[in-house]
Amino acid sequence: MTQNLADQIAEAAQALRNGQPVVLPTDTVYGVAVLPTNRQAVADLFARKGRDFTQPLALLVADLNQAQNLTIEDGMPSEVTDFWPGPLTVLVARRPDDGLHLGDSPATIGVRCPNHRLVQALAAEVGPLAVTSANQSGQPTPTEAAAAGQALGGGLLVIDGGPCAGQASTLVDCTKTPATVLRQGEITKEALQAAGLALSDG
Repeated sequence: MTQNLADQIAEAAQALRNGQPVVLPTDTVYGVAVLPTNRQAVADLFARKGRDFTQPLALLVADLNQAQNLTIEDGMPSEVTDFWPGPLTVLVARRPDDGLHLGDSPATIGVRCPNHRLVQALAAEVGPLAVTSANQSGQPTPTEAAAAGQALGGGLLVIDGGPCAGQASTLVDCTKTPATVLRQGEITKEALQAAGLALSDG
């Protein structure tokens, strides 16, 4: 286990650049990350999790500017700034030439800026992180580091950030108007509407 934030970031960055997955804490649950520009690392992560390619990986970003570079012009709704950094994942239209490998999702991309210093700093260092929960598909998501590493078969770099909150992020599809809440998390539909985001009744 590393001793300070700078060491943790350096160790994780090196592993990611070497094509290795990294288990890390977020403000919701423990996740496992790879660099989305590394096709083989992404494929290996899908295999390790037993995840179908039709369930694409989301991206964790350092800040809003990094997210906006991933989407088409004006694709990122301004209302997300009321909830970022935080537990809100936004599904938006992606750039066709982004060079990222996330699964079978050529037109859309799920993006979140977590309220977690380590993840924000790591994404600032190496670029957006392709991340999924640190569990086997269909199994409960661990909220502590040791269990998260074991859930994926061991042998991974695990960054221990202590217990996570345990609740998944709210997922909103903003590729259509009005937007649609696909998964309810800590952020409620009412809070999104209060921030000015137009939502469908579905």
